[in-house]
Amino acid sequence: MSIRLSNGTEIPIEMHKIRIVQKVRLAPARDRFRAIEEAGYNTFLLRTRDIFLDMLTDSGTNAMSDNQQAAMMQADDAYAGSESFYRLLDSVKEIFGYEYLLPVHQGRAAEHLLAKTFVKPGHIVPMNYHFTTTKAHFDLAGGKVLELYTDEALKTQSSFPFKGNMDLGRLSVAIEKAGPENVSFVRMEATTNLIGGQPFSMENLRQVKALIEPLGIFLVVDGSLISENAYFIHQREAGYENTSIKDIIREMMSIADLCYLSGRKSCSVRGGMIATNRKDLYDAIRPWLPVYEGFFTYGGMSSKEIEAMAVGIREMTQLEVAGASADAIKYFVALLEEKGVPVVTPAGGLACHVDARRFISQVPQSEYPAGALSAAVYLTSGIRGMERGSVSMDRDEHGNDVPSDMELVRLAVPRRVYTISHYQYAADRLKWLYDHREMIGGLEFYEEPPVLRFFAGKMHAKGNWGQPLLEAFEQDFGLDC
Repeated sequence: MSIRLSNGTEIPIEMHKIRIVQKVRLAPARDRFRAIEEAGYNTFLLRTRDIFLDMLTDSGTNAMSDNQQAAMMQADDAYAGSESFYRLLDSVKEIFGYEYLLPVHQGRAAEHLLAKTFVKPGHIVPMNYHFTTTKAHFDLAGGKVLELYTDEALKTQSSFPFKGNMDLGRLSVAIEKAGPENVSFVRMEATTNLIGGQPFSMENLRQVKALIEPLGIFLVVDGSLISENAYFIHQREAGYENTSIKDIIREMMSIADLCYLSGRKSCSVRGGMIATNRKDLYDAIRPWLPVYEGFFTYGGMSSKEIEAMAVGIREMTQLEVAGASADAIKYFVALLEEKGVPVVTPAGGLACHVDARRFISQVPQSEYPAGALSAAVYLTSGIRGMERGSVSMDRDEHGNDVPSDMELVRLAVPRRVYTISHYQYAADRLKWLYDHREMIGGLEFYEEPPVLRFFAGKMHAKGNWGQPLLEAFEQDFGLDC
């Protein structure tokens, strides 16, 4: 939650105490330069020992609560029929209102099972926006992902509250063109990762369901950040300002036919699940669970993770938990806006997103500006962010680069991990980098995997721009910063 100080400043207030800490190190810039060169200007390939603030992702990096840690001690390790599973099922019934549950090891395992079961060659899968692994699984199954976002979605400077909405007109046209029988399902992501963590509204979710239900098409919600989406509905959608997060989530799930999620985000635990009230969907997926994951009562999860998820599902409905990262992101975005650094607005869930196109407009999209800026941010701050642009796209069937709709640097804000001083430090270093932005150049691949290249690809800095940027930084801040 946020509070307003006596001087009018609004700050996020942490509704928790820090009782266990993990030491971090701010390596000198010269060491960071050596590390990013060895990593091929890919922040995924950096080692933790070289990182000060790890803002690569909020996936599996959120702080667990004391109650989650305690619950792990009562885990039932039975291979089949574990009581831990039934405690998780009770949480799913209480919060989601769903009777059927399939545990998986993480979100992409759920995507794989959905692709295996429902996505057929020639099918389309309409969605409000794709996620990298989602698209990869559906493409590999022979389907075609259609991103049917609204006109507001790709505007990085905006006040529109629900840029994750689906365009109903485009959805209707797509279904009519393909034929309802060739639509695997419609997917709505809460919140849309690749366009700045932007939420969809309850009204839009209802409209999508009303359009597709008479056609026999079912609605899937990626609920990895479901509590954050619910928090934004609570804050931004008329009629929900007095509705609890728990009731908003239950209403969202009553509209969806099936929900899958990565527990690493809203639930603050490693693992994932698929849940539904439709026995036909459950029965279609269920036979594949032991083939690819594990037995029905553990899937790919450890019993300790299952216990922690059971607690995390309930805790994510608390207002101060649902808003923990959202309010910190809002504060971080406001700091950068004050300093003139181009960021995505309004602030969304998951992360603060820096607009690389506006930040380093001199770098053409063919030279991966978001990747270059991610590396420059690390070099000048020790902060590991993540490229969310054309590097995150795979080449087409002809081997040509596919330009991304947006070129963003994602600075993820894990729940209950960082403090206000960390965001102030990050904003200061980003401001210095913005003032020296003309020194940043582009990148080119020298090692490029055929799929999901952002995980393991390596690049050169064109013109070796990293060295002069390092020297300018050391001149201003000294050799030890």
